[in-house]
Formats: sequence, C-alpha cells, structure tokens
Amino acid sequence: MKKIALGLILLLALTSLQSFSQDDENKSDEPSKAEWSLGLLPVVSYNTDLGFQYGVLTNIYNYGDRAIYPKYYHSIYAEVSRYTKGSGIFRLFYDSEYLIPGVRLTADLLFMPEQAVDFYGFNGYNSVYNADWTNTGHEDYVSRMFYKHERNILRFKADFQGRLLHDNLSWSAGYNFMKVDIAPVDIDNLNEGKDSVDMLPNTPGLYEQYVDWGIIGDNEATGGTHHSFKTGLVFDTRDNEPSPMRGMWTEAVLFNSFSKDFNFGKLAVTHRQYFTLIENDLSFAYRLGYQGIVWGDAPFYMYPYMVYSYMPSSTVDGLGGAKSVRGLIRNRLVAESVAFANIELRYKFWRFNFINQDWYMAFSPFTDIGRSLTLVDIDKSNIPAEIDQSNYFSDDEDFHITYGAGLHIAMNENFVIAADVGFPVKAADGGMGLYIGMNWLF
Repeated sequence: MKKIALGLILLLALTSLQSFSQDDENKSDEPSKAEWSLGLLPVVSYNTDLGFQYGVLTNIYNYGDRAIYPKYYHSIYAEVSRYTKGSGIFRLFYDSEYLIPGVRLTADLLFMPEQAVDFYGFNGYNSVYNADWTNTGHEDYVSRMFYKHERNILRFKADFQGRLLHDNLSWSAGYNFMKVDIAPVDIDNLNEGKDSVDMLPNTPGLYEQYVDWGIIGDNEATGGTHHSFKTGLVFDTRDNEPSPMRGMWTEAVLFNSFSKDFNFGKLAVTHRQYFTLIENDLSFAYRLGYQGIVWGDAPFYMYPYMVYSYMPSSTVDGLGGAKSVRGLIRNRLVAESVAFANIELRYKFWRFNFINQDWYMAFSPFTDIGRSLTLVDIDKSNIPAEIDQSNYFSDDEDFHITYGAGLHIAMNENFVIAADVGFPVKAADGGMGLYIGMNWLF
C-alpha cells in the first residue's frame, strides 16, 4: 500500500512528577521516593488518507513509600489522540491490587473511531492479498482503501483477579461491554481537501464485496452490541510484572459473548515464560497462544477479538500488528481458531539515573509466528461468474513468520516506551511494520 506514514512519536516531554510530600533531605543522591510518578508522551504522525494525528498519552503511578517498588499501588493510563479526518483513540485505564482488598481490579473505558481498519478476508493465506491493487503507481491499482472498512468501537470492561489456594494461582473474571459500528470507508470525507491526483476512487472494497456476495451476512455487516463475561485461571510466578527476568505466566480463559443475533464462546490459552541469561541484564522470553471459538456462531468482526485475563493495550484486533505478530499486516490472520508464538531476547544494556528517576534502555531481537487452525467457512455460491476467484481465494494457508528487533526505554521499571520494527518472511504478509507505543509485548 503506497501511503505516506511518518509514524513520528516525539519523545520531547518525558517527565516525572515528584512526590507531593517528599522531604527535602531525600533529594540528595538517592533515587526519588516519589509518591506519584508521571510519564508523558506526545503523539504526532501524518497519513495521506487519514490526515494529521495529534495527541498525548500518559501513565501515572502511585508508589507510596516504595515499600513494594518496582510494583505500584495504583496505575492510571490515559490517551487522547485523533486524526484530523476523524479517527482516534480516547482511553482511560486503571489498574490496582489495593483498591479492593485481596482483588486486583483493571477497568478500561475506550472510544476508538477508525476510518480505515484493515480487512483482508479470512483464514490467512487462503485469502489472497494483492498489494498491487493498493499501489497507485501500478497498472492494476484499484484503491488505497480496497482492504479497509470503517469501524467505531465503544467499550467498557472490568476485570477482577484474586488468589486461590496457592500464592501464584489466581481466579480471573470479567465483564465486557462493546458496541461496534461498521460501514464502508467514507471516501468523500477522505477526499475532502485533496488534490485530484491524490483522490481515492469511489470503488467497492473487499468488505463491500463480501457483503454483496453474502460471505458477510446482513445481521453482522453493520456491527452490533455485545455483552461478554469471562472466567479463568492464572498461574503467575514472574519476578517483576512490567519486565520479567524469570518466571512464567500461564492462563486459560473462557469468554462468552452475546448480542441480538449471536451467542458464542471462545477459549483462550496463553503461556509466557522468562529465563535469566545474565543477571539483571539479559533474558530470553517466549509466548505461546491459542484463541478459538468453541461453541456458537460469532459475527465476522468478533473473530479477531483477542481474549486475555489482563490486557493493558487498547487493541481489539487479531493476528498481525503491534500486539501479536509484529511485521504481519494488521488482521492478516483471522479465523475461527488461531495459534501464535513470540520469541525474543531482551538485553538491558544501559541503566542510569536521570531527573532523579531510575531508567534502563533495552534491545530485543525477535521472531513471531502465527497460523490459522480452524477455518472460517466461506460460502462462495453467490459470487458472480465473471469474478476471477483466484484473485481472492486460495488453499495456501501456512505459518506466517516475521522477524525484527525492538528498542525499549523504561522509567522506574514500569513506564516503558517501546519501538519495534518487524519484517514478514513472505510478501503476501505485507512489508515492514514500525510500531511505537507502550510496554513490552508480553
């Protein structure tokens, strides 16, 4: 896809808000005993079709007297960013093990209007990706928005976790409300103010074709409102949650979602493990995951929804992109059930004190893998005879493999700025992916 995406996130305002009650005598050579710590990150980017992005994100931590440091008593994350054409992220996230005695609470309120969400069909390589159709300089060009549709999400979720008989074993439960509105890309809005040479053709995209062909049904084509409940077990022996050097984190979660027309269950099993290779500096980490529909029927837009006991990011997308398989185009791999793996080394090569806070920088080469397991059943009987189906469908599903590296900057072990660049092994999975955001992947 030929588009200008600068993806610039300026690290201009990384600051720390010192303790509201810190004694002057503690300001000497010791790290800050700050009760509150604040990290700020401006968000600035430009996209030819979506416009100029602007905003800010922040993470505020309460450490108290640091008796439990690097753990925190309370964490509040807020993000407000938008594109001038209308897309954006508006989010407030809270996390604490101390608000409710004996129970960890995470609450998340999100509104995410997106004018151009990736949609490549179903079942990975079984859906053909024609990059030339989005390349304005190619003779087969159709539209830069061919593999896109509009999606607006309003979501509230509350997750709870408490100890069972063993210190490392916990129960997990949660409620999720989500309203999803889906439509074709608003081409007229995106063309507003553009020179004629940059204007998008008003031609049907893949989503619209799937609706016309009946692959996406009328009862799911425009979205829906879902109430979802989840329950599960979590086994966690990590030595430090934001950036573990040793231990494991394994969970099994059962997710039941229902709307006016759909009721389905999804099983999510995820295992993460961490090994120290050089004390404090070098670790090996991997994650193995399975997500699959185990009963009922799900609407097409819920197939990519990833389920975890705890998810600090705003993403609701499937395999491909910053939070799953880096270097794979977003939502490239959508099926009834999928499996994935992430493997990486984490080298914390520089630790230092700056503005009276503890910092480290880390380098992390990685390899990510994903694959469809249970395929979405696609009814092709209504596809017009004049359509060459080889441009849309194949039987080539295989492992989707990517590789790359990341650079992380962390303040007080918890506020982590992440920059990852990933590359797919096969051109059918897109090109280079650059991701700048918060936290380690897992």
